[in-house]
Amino acid sequence: MRYSTTLLARALSMAGLAVLLGCGTSDNPRWTIGMSQCNLGEPWRVQMNADVKAAAEEHNQEAQAELKELKDEDGKPYTEDLEVIFKDAQNDTQKQRAHVEEFVSQGVDLIIVSPKEAEPLTEPVAAAVEAGIPVIVLDRDLSQPVYTCFIGADNVQIGEAAGRWLVEALEKKGVQEPKVVELKGLMTSTPGQDRHTGFRRGIEGSDVDIVFEADMKWLKPDATKEMESALSRFKTIHAVYAHNDPGAEGAYLAAQQAGREKDMIFVGIDALPKEGQMFVREGILNATFLYPTGGAEAIDAALKLLAGQEVPKRITLDSCMFTAENVEQGGQPLKMEKKD
Repeated sequence: MRYSTTLLARALSMAGLAVLLGCGTSDNPRWTIGMSQCNLGEPWRVQMNADVKAAAEEHNQEAQAELKELKDEDGKPYTEDLEVIFKDAQNDTQKQRAHVEEFVSQGVDLIIVSPKEAEPLTEPVAAAVEAGIPVIVLDRDLSQPVYTCFIGADNVQIGEAAGRWLVEALEKKGVQEPKVVELKGLMTSTPGQDRHTGFRRGIEGSDVDIVFEADMKWLKPDATKEMESALSRFKTIHAVYAHNDPGAEGAYLAAQQAGREKDMIFVGIDALPKEGQMFVREGILNATFLYPTGGAEAIDAALKLLAGQEVPKRITLDSCMFTAENVEQGGQPLKMEKKD
């Protein structure tokens, strides 16, 4: 098998070198990684690719000195250790399936995939692993754990923390029977499902009334349209919980256009420094919750796998909350307590 023999043999031939991943233009990288991103229409996903690229480049820089002592099969010196081939599925599940199949055909050493949907990617990922190519899945889980490693934060925990925070914020304002809008991410994806489940758990036992909910598919324009619909139907809306920050911003802009934004609390998820955290500083969002991209962690896991080491089946990333009170201090780590 490619994974058990070829990769391990290469790794053993480089004793002492912390092997592995990268992004560059060398003709002779020792390792090639194929990465399929479900789309680049979301700033968070652009940041994920940037984090993967940065981590790979950092590794290449650190490995450069030792690479000078190594040569490829033709006797040429290696000029870089890792190459990452990035592909954009453009929100098309069939394109993403084809990406994984192409990577297998090309004989890459490892695959990183951030799926659009859980079910359709399960089969090609299973086939890749069966072919001896380790697969790291980022952010959105598959319907079956057929991958080598999954990396992501706990979306149920984040959703629950958002629900608890919103209940407390509404209580502080003295709102009775608050009316809330929930703008969901793509509900055929596991983050959308988990952020919904967690949120409902977080508001359980409160007097919060979800008067409007819609799937805005993670997209700001869709969130704006759905919020416009909610505003036309309900004269009173106290808060909006969106499954990501672009959705929360879209809702805010719709409310602002109607002259009603000051009547509402807006909560989002992602907390990129130049997006969610900036929105909090500007007063657009009242709170946002970090969903780390996992890009750097993917490179770290890939390096270990390519060196023949084991990694955990699941790696859960930490989150934190950003509000006007703590954004300048770097946010507040999530510490979930059991509800009474």
